[in-house]
Amino acid sequence: MSSKFAAPKGVSEYLPPRSNIFDHIVQTLKIPALAAGYELIELPIFEDTELFTRGVGASTDVVTKEMYTFEDRGGRSLTLRPEGTAGVIRAVIEHGLDRASLPVKLFYHGPFFRAERPQAGRYRQFYQFGIEAIGSDDPYLDAEVISIAYQGYRKLGLKNFELQITSLGDSDSRVSHRKDLDAFIAGLNLDEETRNRALKNPLRLFDDKRDEIKDAMSKAPLLLDYLNAESRENFEQVKSALDSLGIAYQVNPRMVRGLDYYTGTTFEFVHSGLGAQSGIGGGGRYDGLMELLGGSKLSGIGFGLGIDRILLALEAEAETGQLLPGELKYIDLYVIALGDQARSMCFTLVDSLRKEGFVVEQNFGDRSLKAAMKAADKSGARFAIVLGDSELQSGSVELKEMSSGALTSVRLTSLAKTLAEKSSGL
Repeated sequence: MSSKFAAPKGVSEYLPPRSNIFDHIVQTLKIPALAAGYELIELPIFEDTELFTRGVGASTDVVTKEMYTFEDRGGRSLTLRPEGTAGVIRAVIEHGLDRASLPVKLFYHGPFFRAERPQAGRYRQFYQFGIEAIGSDDPYLDAEVISIAYQGYRKLGLKNFELQITSLGDSDSRVSHRKDLDAFIAGLNLDEETRNRALKNPLRLFDDKRDEIKDAMSKAPLLLDYLNAESRENFEQVKSALDSLGIAYQVNPRMVRGLDYYTGTTFEFVHSGLGAQSGIGGGGRYDGLMELLGGSKLSGIGFGLGIDRILLALEAEAETGQLLPGELKYIDLYVIALGDQARSMCFTLVDSLRKEGFVVEQNFGDRSLKAAMKAADKSGARFAIVLGDSELQSGSVELKEMSSGALTSVRLTSLAKTLAEKSSGL
């Protein structure tokens, strides 16, 4: 029996230094959300299974094929969350957040779970950053949500992505379209499973990735052509608002996304460097979802951005000459202590510098000076000092700039001031 353990298949793990890019992505995506007044909501990793079967849609692949569902010790059916919106809506209803000022603006991030076939950019445990705005059907709110995602990508330095948008209309528009779409699908030669999916939600066939289904649906009636006057005007206002922000987009009338709750404005960001799994995030409006889950009749819109795929997109652009965002590891100073007295002094010195806001590392153990300097170099620190008996006696150290090797004599009492000055001069 092997004593070695490995992570489950299809789980995305992030280790240093790559994990620093992962964290940078999350922190950067928060910036435009916070600037627009969105607040953090932390959600359970698992929920009542019915929340997803009802909220996400019984005809979706997520519900029929991909959910991790289990029975707990009390006989309750629970499911690891496959997406974020249903859980947010449940929390808003349960805790009465909709009884305060509207719209309710929330953001979240964390792991999600789907039993998919693992491949590059498609994992069984994956990570998302999402926002939800609940309580207004204003088309400018649609544009705000889209712009927050767009700004996040731009702040990360991504360039090779495209925004695709469409409208799935209101209920009247979809009823009119479904009548003709059902008639069209009835004339197709489909296998039993696909026909059953079409009976539950015929729009799902637009999302089918098989070439034969794509060919069969190539001449299917498009929902965008069936929008009533109100839905069409709403979509035009969303596009006009995006135009006013200078956000370029392509209208994609065949986009339906993978979840049943979407209505009205629907959008996806795709990246040219990711191959088949090109989507790096998307979302849309979900009028009726809150009422379906037992709440009041409030409209909502949101998105989920794939952190895993964003990281892959950044790496793809880095291969073409673009820089990865931020420092992989940022350390202001590496302190090397030689001798017991110096080690004691070093420990308090490092603590005081950290309290001043500097990122400081120190050597541990009885490494030689050569080995300690090699560790300082590998750490990526901008500066390093050696603290030994002579430095303790003189009260001064040689501050070494690691990139150039330049030395500056600094009093220990002025070390924080000198570091701050050199940092401001960069």
